[in-house]
Amino acid sequence: MLRTLTPRSRRILMTVDAVGGVWRYALDLASELVSGGDSVVLAGLGPPPSRQQADEAEAFTTLIWLNTPPDWMTRDGGDLDALPRELHAPMRDHAIDLIHFNAPTQAAGFDAPCPVVVVSHSCVTTWFHAVRGQALDSAWAWQKERNRRGMDRADAVIAPSRGHADMLETCYGPIARLTVVGNGARPVPKTEKRQPLVFAAARWWDEGKNAAVVDQAASLTRWPVFAAGSMHGPNGDHVSFSHAVPLGAVPSDEVRSLMARAGIFVSPSIYEPFGLAALEAAMSATPLVLSDIATYRELWGEAAMFFDARDPHDLAACLNRLSSDATLRRELGQAAIRRSRRFSLAKQAAAMRGVYDKAALAMAER
Repeated sequence: MLRTLTPRSRRILMTVDAVGGVWRYALDLASELVSGGDSVVLAGLGPPPSRQQADEAEAFTTLIWLNTPPDWMTRDGGDLDALPRELHAPMRDHAIDLIHFNAPTQAAGFDAPCPVVVVSHSCVTTWFHAVRGQALDSAWAWQKERNRRGMDRADAVIAPSRGHADMLETCYGPIARLTVVGNGARPVPKTEKRQPLVFAAARWWDEGKNAAVVDQAASLTRWPVFAAGSMHGPNGDHVSFSHAVPLGAVPSDEVRSLMARAGIFVSPSIYEPFGLAALEAAMSATPLVLSDIATYRELWGEAAMFFDARDPHDLAACLNRLSSDATLRRELGQAAIRRSRRFSLAKQAAAMRGVYDKAALAMAER
């Protein structure tokens, strides 16, 4: 029998990994849900978290780690088949009411008597479409099939932007119960005295983050460009900078402090389903220079300066114009912070509770 759920009494199991933006998304959303009366169990896949990451999670919720890898760490979909069995014990032990999968592939083949919500933060299919302008190669074809099955299985499917939702339907066809819920972010440090530098933060080993363009632009800019983020990916991918200053992997609180001191924030991404770093920079009133992609246009509109994502000279021109105009920097920074208020964690959690309600109803009607 389906349990009677209320917005403040859910027991949620939410999947997570410790690499990249899903970790931050899951912890921030889970913390907001817990503060509103829900309980959340975080179930991790892939490389284990650092001690600092684990301490942060365990300060407010239960963190468990599974043996199943995330989809991006395997080239065989069969490696994910054990996930439903692995989740059986924590679902029973914590009397779970709802499953929140942070990848549609994780819902494929999942059978449990509770609502299932999946979030597409990104996927290989849409990544190939945006970054390389092509369909998946045969080695990754199982990803598309498994994503499709996971979305069809779900009682609700979430995309973090309309741009990503549209790209999903371009690549997969119509998706039932697809809803857009924008991400949120924690309050940022008070804006400090600005320094004459450009700051960027990303997983630079990911081709979609466009490291080469920001590095080439750095050779043409008046201000130095500092780039925080890992240069080495978990699957052996690697990138290096010749002109931008690499800071390597930096703790999230330090990244936020650097954003608050930077004169300009830049994101050169070709593929960005939402772009949490841009939101965090905007919350510090740091002026945004963003690649001209659909997601960033949708989310930031007139509150940012845009450049051709494939053209380092266009990026350098934007950075040089902004670095030489303090008034424009101040105006863009204020526009960014005003726009960022649309993406609070409270609004995100409220929207997700609405989705959870609809998912419960959809399951009851199945």
